[in-house]
Amino acid sequence: MTAQGADQPLPLSVDRTSPVPLYFQLAQQLEAAVEQGRLAPGTLLGNEIDLAARLGLSRPTVRQAIQSLVDKGLMVRRRGVGTQVVHRRVRRPPELSSLYDDLEAAGQRPATRVLRLTTEAATAEVAAALGIAEGSEVQILERLRSAHDEPMALLRNHLPPGLLTPTSEELEATGLYRLMRVSGITLHSARQSVGARAAAPGEARALDEEPGAPLLTMERTTYDDTGRVVEFGAHVYRAARYAFEFQLLVRT
Repeated sequence: MTAQGADQPLPLSVDRTSPVPLYFQLAQQLEAAVEQGRLAPGTLLGNEIDLAARLGLSRPTVRQAIQSLVDKGLMVRRRGVGTQVVHRRVRRPPELSSLYDDLEAAGQRPATRVLRLTTEAATAEVAAALGIAEGSEVQILERLRSAHDEPMALLRNHLPPGLLTPTSEELEATGLYRLMRVSGITLHSARQSVGARAAAPGEARALDEEPGAPLLTMERTTYDDTGRVVEFGAHVYRAARYAFEFQLLVRT
């Protein structure tokens, strides 16, 4: 496949003796090229007809392969432009890091918009997570995190009383964990749970998704080096743009 913006054609091939569908073989190779940076964001794919002729595939097969990547959010079809690589999917390892740091490390140009910054009485759930009395005043931070001008996640964090009082300007300039470290807080560990659910209408609007679209969820309670709880977070991520990676070991 020739791609505008790529240094050289991609080495693509299909195995007709394999039980794996031809469109899926092609889609896997294109996805790998995006993930490995061989197809950079902004790259325009070549003509589908030329690719089909080169690989000896039908045009519908090639179109199905590319559409599967469009459905994953890795590519987009633009009228009058063609099919364009949008970005790599962000893969987050199970480490005590912030989404802001992970996006920066992946070269994703993070941006933040503060949706709400206020203090409220802690609910029973929040109070239990923070280890404080129900009804205590806690700071609530709600932010929309984007990358490459596309919404990525909705972040809601609760901070215990007297810990930190960040401004909207500070939260839009950098990540919460960086502000904590600058304030002398040493992050040590966290308890985290990951799940999935359908997007509510408000979440769908904010994340540029359809209502009911799949979202990844993450709840995290973070501790400093003294064992004090420093935040309770409840975040939702676009499933097409985000993934959690885990390394599993056999217990002996």
